[in-house]
Amino acid sequence: MQFKRFSLRTRIFLAMTLLVIMASAFIALVTVYQYREQSNDYHTKRLERKEQAVIKEIDYLFKDLGHPLSRERIDTVLKKRVSQIADIHSLTIRFYDLEGKLMAQTAQKSLHFRHNKLAKKTLDEVAQSKTHRILHFIKNDTTNVQALFRYVFDVDKHPVAILHIPYFNNNTDSENELEEFLTRLLGIYIFLFIIAISVAYFISNYITRSLKTISDKIRLTDINKRNKKIALKNPSKEIYALVSAYNAMIDELEESAVKLAQSEREAAWREMAKQVAHEIKNPLTPMRLTVQSFQQRFNPTQGDYKQKLDEFCSSLIEQIDTMTAVATAFSSFAKMPVGKSESLNAVAVVKSALEIFTEEYIYFKTSRKHISLHFDKTQLIRIINNLVKNAIQATLNSDKPHIEVSVSQTHKYVIIKVADNGKGIITENKAKVFEPKFTTKSSGMGLGLPIVKKIIETYKGVINFETKEGEGTTFTVTIPK
Repeated sequence: MQFKRFSLRTRIFLAMTLLVIMASAFIALVTVYQYREQSNDYHTKRLERKEQAVIKEIDYLFKDLGHPLSRERIDTVLKKRVSQIADIHSLTIRFYDLEGKLMAQTAQKSLHFRHNKLAKKTLDEVAQSKTHRILHFIKNDTTNVQALFRYVFDVDKHPVAILHIPYFNNNTDSENELEEFLTRLLGIYIFLFIIAISVAYFISNYITRSLKTISDKIRLTDINKRNKKIALKNPSKEIYALVSAYNAMIDELEESAVKLAQSEREAAWREMAKQVAHEIKNPLTPMRLTVQSFQQRFNPTQGDYKQKLDEFCSSLIEQIDTMTAVATAFSSFAKMPVGKSESLNAVAVVKSALEIFTEEYIYFKTSRKHISLHFDKTQLIRIINNLVKNAIQATLNSDKPHIEVSVSQTHKYVIIKVADNGKGIITENKAKVFEPKFTTKSSGMGLGLPIVKKIIETYKGVINFETKEGEGTTFTVTIPK
């Protein structure tokens, strides 16, 4: 469940509890970090002190021996005194010559540093360092080691050897102290957590008590009955403002209830009148076009004039039937016509519906001559008329208008597509296409596509569209056979 779906009391309680947990976790993390930083600083400084002590002792040793010192003399002296120096300072010490070869060493405590020659990379780092001193950190699962490498200078400040001190960090005492501190801190956190839960519970109840009273009243508010105002003792400033707004709303609600009751019936009849006008206007336009086309093209001297007359009459009768169905349905308090499912040839019905349109750029396409469909013939014609009229309207400003109506089928569905190369539908209007009263035309009431959608959904079909601004729109109707 999402956090925003919780009640305000629960959210206040959870927020305060979470705040304590986060603060406790943050303090614990900072404590661990601080302890470990202090431990690292301690070992680093301790190694520096031991390093300075060893270097000072070697300086005194070289001063006592005088100069110049030969390589053999330095080698002999360091081998003789390395164990003594290591014992005094409790260190593991190794000396290498400037080429990285081992000169002297003490007993080894770790396998990490049993090397008789330094790597060239280490020699280069020592030589290139401004202080001629480098510090490597080696970490594994069992130990942390700081490996110090630095030059040893004679009395004339010439480098004569490389000192290597491996320093083993022993954090046992520090870790034990940290563990003991965290154990005590955990006890304090648990105590504070219990207190925080109790305080959060009482505060959240106190804050939301008045809000619950208001929400209960609002939930029971009904325009069809007389509503009681809210009365609270000593509300806070914010709650008082909310209560005052609610009580003012109750007064206004009572005043508008009478007006609303009077206007509801008028609005219902106005809406029904608009829908009746729209639905009757739909077949009137193609009927007018059919009559005009027949008037211009009919020639009684031609041999097929009877066939053309029959087709003309059939088209008019179909449109009249549509108007009759609409009128009959709206006479029952503006209900949509209830279609009667009948077996028909979808190809023939769609083709027949297109015959009333005289535009030469309307094309019909199908791969089959007969596609069976159980549907209401009148309403199928109505769907085609509406979609084609919309397509014509969309292509009014096109240089080469093109409208293609196609009928196809799958195993379970009949698919009707009406595609045009018109102006397309802009992005902000896509979600409103099937909304009642929405239209981009200068005339019309915006009920055509919503009614088409309702008819199709009555037969468990779907209608959708694909569009691209400036390129056109394709409406696709999918109806179960």
